[in-house]
Amino acid sequence: MIVPIVLASGSEIRRTLLANAGLEFVVSVPNVDEASIRHTMLAQGKTPVQVALALAAAKARQVSLKNPDALVIGSDQLLECGGELFSKPTDQVDALQQLQKLVNRSHHLISAVAVCQNGQITWDTTATVKMHMCNPSPRYLTDYVDRNWQSIRHSVGCYKLEEEGVRLFTQVEGDYFAVLGLPLIELLGHLTTKGVLAG
Repeated sequence: MIVPIVLASGSEIRRTLLANAGLEFVVSVPNVDEASIRHTMLAQGKTPVQVALALAAAKARQVSLKNPDALVIGSDQLLECGGELFSKPTDQVDALQQLQKLVNRSHHLISAVAVCQNGQITWDTTATVKMHMCNPSPRYLTDYVDRNWQSIRHSVGCYKLEEEGVRLFTQVEGDYFAVLGLPLIELLGHLTTKGVLAG
């Protein structure tokens, strides 16, 4: 019996990663109040890793309830810098302000993925990548946001490493796929172990 796979994400790069890996799947975008979950968990003293896992699980679970028997993949990504969690920018001014906070500093990208079937989380994992940002000129940052706004407006940290955002960094410590938003190697390994993928 072929188990259908559903990606609970509207992320174009996550769709591309899974498609390039040879997965056959459909997309169902979840409607989860991420801000509320994040706020509640942080108020309870939860770590960024725990928050990311909870958000990935919430997305997977919501879509799973609408897709019985399917394997639903939920994911989330958080950025932590100096104890502050960053969210997706609200506008170009916010994007520029966020980048200014990250300049010449190191921050962590936390990517979480959860697999859910029939409303039950069956597997999850996270990957954390340390990002070292360079010190670009204020003019470059302003022009960068202007040029790339339509692409980066849904990206935590206001950059995409697969695009011009790669020029903002001096070093990346960790898994490239996790930077893009999905611990892909671990996910594919799990799906292969479970017999969902041939291997």
